[in-house]
Amino acid sequence: MSATATSTPPPAAPKVSGGKRGRTRLSFPVILLIIAGVLLALSAVRAITGAQDVTSSGQISAALSMAVPIGLAGLGGLWAERAGVVNIGLEGMMILGTFFGAWAGWQTDPWIGVAAGVLGGMFGGLLHAVATVTFGVDHIISGIAINILALGVTTYLAKLWFNSEEALKAGGSPKQSPPSDDITSVTVPGISDGLNWIEDHHWFFVSDLAGVLGGLVTNVSLLTIVAVLLFVMTFVVLWKTSFGLRLRSCGENPIAAESLGVNVYKYKYIAVIVSGGMAGLGGAFLSLVTSHIYNEGQTGGRGYIGLAAMIFGNWRPGGLAMGAGLFGFADALQLRNGGQSVHALLLLLVVVLIGLAVWKYYRKNLVPAVISAVIAAVVLFWYLNTDTVPTEFVTATPYVVTLLVLSLSAQRLRMPKADGMRYRKGQGK
Repeated sequence: MSATATSTPPPAAPKVSGGKRGRTRLSFPVILLIIAGVLLALSAVRAITGAQDVTSSGQISAALSMAVPIGLAGLGGLWAERAGVVNIGLEGMMILGTFFGAWAGWQTDPWIGVAAGVLGGMFGGLLHAVATVTFGVDHIISGIAINILALGVTTYLAKLWFNSEEALKAGGSPKQSPPSDDITSVTVPGISDGLNWIEDHHWFFVSDLAGVLGGLVTNVSLLTIVAVLLFVMTFVVLWKTSFGLRLRSCGENPIAAESLGVNVYKYKYIAVIVSGGMAGLGGAFLSLVTSHIYNEGQTGGRGYIGLAAMIFGNWRPGGLAMGAGLFGFADALQLRNGGQSVHALLLLLVVVLIGLAVWKYYRKNLVPAVISAVIAAVVLFWYLNTDTVPTEFVTATPYVVTLLVLSLSAQRLRMPKADGMRYRKGQGK
């Protein structure tokens, strides 16, 4: 027993995330420089193309609204995978959140609906934990089963509950719930009006910055503020407490964690149930804030996009927030004058691909450099010979951005070592 504990490496594995691999963690000043660079590029695109909506406060407000459910789903994935459990079932847990959130919000109060959505997601997380942690079912199979089960259950219950005489009179249907009351939104007085005044002058960079800040302080739902606080709480709990260290050790080396007295099953259960609650909250946001009703198929794959945002963020809350913001921005584009705005961003894509080609050539990666240069030439030809983009491409923009971002960031990723591995108590003896 002592020999096993002595020969097993420590669970936190600090050498992997530090040292030469430390380049995967960006400091706060560097993140600010990246954001400023992106905003500068968007300002140039707006000035060149005349697509004023790219950095408008309305676009940013819509992007924030779209980013919150994606970010919450990704946050759920982060909790589960940091404990070593892959949660493909985030989409199904979001579906449970949308349904039970809308149902309880219509019957009682929207905040009770939020709680019901969280509980619905937690129930899905509990099912996933029982299957994967207790019975050792493959994580992917369990997640897919939960997605199918959630869709089937909510479809059946919607026909049962929203097709009653009372629900039909209130505006319900077999695929849609009656509307619920609004969750309070807040606007920072004075600051919002001043930023709108600056934005209306269309000054280079200054007006764009005002549009971004204006979208962040105007008509912000209280549930959005709760989501931001959950990101902060996740970072503090998982990286600044002994509880978080034990939980992350279960995702790095559960055998070593067990040898040090950690109840690996308990921490995995907690992580996956919290994961489901986060995803359920994201679903409740969709049905109570974004649209005020439940609609069949409402999640639209956002659970999977949230998982992609988590991977893009390298399994850390800060990177996840940036990824969710990017995907939310792309999602909002196809809702607000999408054709013109997406066409304008083709020019930005050309610049990014050229920069990537130069970087790959500098790193002696000739094949990726050539591929990036060729794609840049094709996109530039597309941009110069068209005035807009097809509606089908606009609709697919969030998913295209997801694939593009993951392909560009794949080389710097480092997942938890034991993520997705089957664990049985005492297997290291």
